[in-house]
Amino acid sequence: MASMALQLLGFFLGLLGFAGTIVATLLPHWRSRAHVDANIITATGYMKGLWMECVWRSTGIYQCKLYRSLLALPPDLQAARALMVISCLTSVLASLVSVIGMKCTRFARGSLIKSPLVLSGGICFLCAGLLCLVTVSWTTNEVIKNFYNPLIHSGMKYEIGLAVYLGYASACLSLAGGMVLCWSSSGDRSRQSPPHTQRGQSSHLPPAPKALKGNHAPSLCSASSSGYRLNNYV
Repeated sequence: MASMALQLLGFFLGLLGFAGTIVATLLPHWRSRAHVDANIITATGYMKGLWMECVWRSTGIYQCKLYRSLLALPPDLQAARALMVISCLTSVLASLVSVIGMKCTRFARGSLIKSPLVLSGGICFLCAGLLCLVTVSWTTNEVIKNFYNPLIHSGMKYEIGLAVYLGYASACLSLAGGMVLCWSSSGDRSRQSPPHTQRGQSSHLPPAPKALKGNHAPSLCSASSSGYRLNNYV
């Protein structure tokens, strides 16, 4: 029962991390820049994501524009997009494998592949969390490096957006779920190790000696049948 609760906990943690990874991938708030003119009414906010860039104005107008050319994007943005997509796909695979391997499901019930499937799901959640963590860490490093670069104009500098913080939280949830699933599967494998049964031990015992047939004193008839005659000694 305890291992089943651990499996459910790890699965839901990984599922929350998966949902957060999808939301962070789609949101345009990876890099945000606020520009305020002399008139507060003309305040504008610029945001750049993996798939689009958006402009928000204080009048309530919100406009977004998708990136039309993949090859025209900078290399760091292309790599971040690819890593986040792979992280989402790995989380989907981890969810499917974990559902099949958990004890509370009817798939392959009573089979020995339950525990390896849960372990595989936990490893996939760990890989998805690492991919998301690498992406948001790389983006944070690029934003901070460009922000403190004196060669870049102040109007072209961006700050860390909310999607990056959401990516950190999602990566932590996926890593935690993967570790819990791996821990629960290791406990199941230790309990499923075949013990030494009494039947197996009895098979190594030496066979019992057979009872000797005819365990009695030899008679005169048996002595004469063996080639000795009583007349030779009388």
